[in-house]
Amino acid sequence: MDVVNLLQRQYIDYITSLYREGYLDDQFTQLQKLADESSPDFVDDIVTLFFQDSDKLIENLARALEQHVVDFNQVSNHAHQLKGSSSSVGANKVKNICAMFRGYCEEKNRDVCVACLQSLQQEISVLKKKFEYLFKLEQDILNNGGIIPTMD
Repeated sequence: MDVVNLLQRQYIDYITSLYREGYLDDQFTQLQKLADESSPDFVDDIVTLFFQDSDKLIENLARALEQHVVDFNQVSNHAHQLKGSSSSVGANKVKNICAMFRGYCEEKNRDVCVACLQSLQQEISVLKKKFEYLFKLEQDILNNGGIIPTMD
């Protein structure tokens, strides 16, 4: 088996595992379909913007939860924004944590919200590493003269 075929097999196995383990959903597949020859880095760019946005929203969430009197509506709004961003890139686990976060805001439970924020930070960190590896595999395939397999 040549290098390109091996890399493509690794790619398919890896991305399949991301869907199976619930890290990604079909929205990521839709995002990939929007990329074309004129914008080959489209998905990478969108995912990079997602992580930049999520960093800011996590900071906003942490700052809001540190206040003496927590504005749970504000916290819920930040979690809602992050849920929307994560949904747009197919980040399924992050989206689901954000939905739970909003529920905890309705309960106005600071401790549970802080724990949820920590869980969210961890999940985003894990997802970022998984995307980095996925994009490295894509680059390795291209650098070896191959094409990125599609998930249909």
